[in-house]
Amino acid sequence: MSHSRDTTEGTTVEAEETATVTLPEHLYSRIDARTRRTDFSTTDAYVTYVLEEVLDRVEGDREESQHAEIDEAEVQSRLRSLGYLDE
Repeated sequence: MSHSRDTTEGTTVEAEETATVTLPEHLYSRIDARTRRTDFSTTDAYVTYVLEEVLDRVEGDREESQHAEIDEAEVQSRLRSLGYLDE
C-alpha cells in the first residue's frame, strides 16, 4: 500500500491507497511520452485520469442501457394496463 498526493488540472487528489498494475514496456513508453505533453505531473496521475474517464463512459453506457430496458418495460406495462397491448 502506498499513498500519493498530486495536483492536476487545478484539483487536489487526496492521499489514497494505490495498487500496482504491470504494463508492457511499449505501452508504458507511449503513455509516458503523452504525459510529458500534458499538465499532469506524473505518469501515474495521467493514467489514473484516463482510466477514470474510460470507466465513467463504460459504466455510464451500461447504466443508460439498463434505464432504457427499465423504461421500455414500464411503457409496455402501462400500455397493457390501458388496453393497447394484449396481456
